[in-house]
Amino acid sequence: MTNVNVVVVGLFVFVLAVFLGLELITKVPSLLHTPLMSGTNFIHGIVLVGALTIAATVHDTLGGVIAVAAVFLGTLNVVGGWVVTDRMLSMFRAKPAPAPAPKPEAGPAAVPTTPPPGEQR
Repeated sequence: MTNVNVVVVGLFVFVLAVFLGLELITKVPSLLHTPLMSGTNFIHGIVLVGALTIAATVHDTLGGVIAVAAVFLGTLNVVGGWVVTDRMLSMFRAKPAPAPAPKPEAGPAAVPTTPPPGEQR
């Protein structure tokens, strides 16, 4: 294959992936969007390992810049997946019970209080 054919095939695959991705994302209900994206971002760690592997074998400046950008963006995506997952799971954690309020002393020294105007007992 010539260089032009490789570029055309790569562009075709990219455009096809964009259309397929848009079609799939629009079909996901909003209730499932956050857990789905959280898991997808976490799985992006595999891409991060691939970017690190490629970065170790780069021999020119442009390849080095692209490799560093790929590692940086992959790291952001993995960390974002962790943060979203942690926030999602925090919704299901039990909240600590509030401390019981101290009871007023009942005795001769207790003074009855009156409610503020407009408030009933």
